[in-house]
Amino acid sequence: MLEVNDIQAFYGASQALFGTCFKVKPGQVVTLMGRNGMGKTTSVHCIMGMLPVREGEVRWEGQKITNLPSYRVAQMGIGLVPEGRQIFPNLTVLENLVATAKLTNNKARNWGLDRVLDMFPALAVRLKGPGNLLSGGEQQMLAIGRALMTNPRLLILDEATEGLAPLVRRDIWTCLGQLKAEGLSILVIDKNVRDLAAIADHHFIIEKGCIVWQGDSRSLLDGSDVMSRYLGF
Repeated sequence: MLEVNDIQAFYGASQALFGTCFKVKPGQVVTLMGRNGMGKTTSVHCIMGMLPVREGEVRWEGQKITNLPSYRVAQMGIGLVPEGRQIFPNLTVLENLVATAKLTNNKARNWGLDRVLDMFPALAVRLKGPGNLLSGGEQQMLAIGRALMTNPRLLILDEATEGLAPLVRRDIWTCLGQLKAEGLSILVIDKNVRDLAAIADHHFIIEKGCIVWQGDSRSLLDGSDVMSRYLGF
């Protein structure tokens, strides 16, 4: 479904990615893990056309999408929940949700306003309020809801639960479990290894712009040396 093949990327003269490779198959939940500054968000930005790929390629459902404009990538079915949420602070919750909404031909699986509010009822009572008055957890729910309203076939979450209270983190993981059960493909970046292991099919660990380990959840949890060396646990 999504293939990232040997991509290299730079910030000015500084190289950030050195032949990074990973993939997401249809219906999978895949993680991209690593310490801060190792290339996780940079990889997402390359997928979404937010940072140029110097070498290598990004393919979506067999089609090369390397360096396409971000809006084109989104139109093709990749939804992003960015690091830091990045909601529209001066728009209401309702306006945030409908601003980028897109209908699909599959009415049974269409993500519309009612369905998003069913998943995140806390947003239903705040529809007319501005986004910047929401709590951090509510803003993350709004960011996920906004991405779902584009009806993606792949959902990318960058730092899915960073800075959130434990109860809110639990709600986010429950949401992702429900989305997986519905067959949505998900690429998620987060630091909560146990929670990731509970829902993910495959894991990739990135270190200094290179994928240094990959495997399933059992291999990850059994590999204490892997978590200690690359994740700091």
